[in-house]
Amino acid sequence: MIALLHSQLFLLTFTIGIYAGAVWLYKRTKWMLLHPLLTSIVVLIVSIKSFGVSYEEFSAATSIINFMLGVSVVALGFLLYEQLIHIRGNVKIMLTSIIVGATVGIGSVILIAKWMGANFQIIASLEPKSVTTPIAITVAAHAGGIPSLTSVVVIVVGIFGGIVGPLILRMLGIESKIAKGLALGSAAHAVGTARAMELGAVEGAVSGLAIGLMGVTTALLVPIINFILHFIG
Repeated sequence: MIALLHSQLFLLTFTIGIYAGAVWLYKRTKWMLLHPLLTSIVVLIVSIKSFGVSYEEFSAATSIINFMLGVSVVALGFLLYEQLIHIRGNVKIMLTSIIVGATVGIGSVILIAKWMGANFQIIASLEPKSVTTPIAITVAAHAGGIPSLTSVVVIVVGIFGGIVGPLILRMLGIESKIAKGLALGSAAHAVGTARAMELGAVEGAVSGLAIGLMGVTTALLVPIINFILHFIG
């Protein structure tokens, strides 16, 4: 029995099963706190601890999921191609929105963290909070942050944005499909894009594009902003 619990096939199947169950539960309840990603994380942590499985074992067993994450992001390119007719003519607006959003996002988290007394390492870990995990980890590491902390923050931000984002957009009366896609993709990366795809094809395509643009913009802005802060401070 112990050997089974530690086998890679079991851990991979168990992980997929937990997520499928979490999706079913969320669709049945529609309760925000039972978001599939959040539920899966909690159940998997408790289960792995109970099984006595190390993080290294779990990571190796589920590496195919990490690989497919990259493939799924690339696949968004096809959806984007199908929706090009809705994007043409809005390129300048989209780029401006991404640059402003990235600047405000990075600047605001720096100011809040400094106000709360966080040190430079914590701040560097929080700066790429709105970027998809692979890019965020790299940006944080080069800025002197803690990659593991960045991973947690990115997941929390993604879940929060995916849950609350559509509600805020609805309250503000925003009807533009492009605006919705940009907001969810740039603020809540992959989780936001998954939510945007539920709203519509245009929202999903634009959100997928926003992930890439936000990643590049953040990677460029973080060292520049840190240099300015270091020069001023």
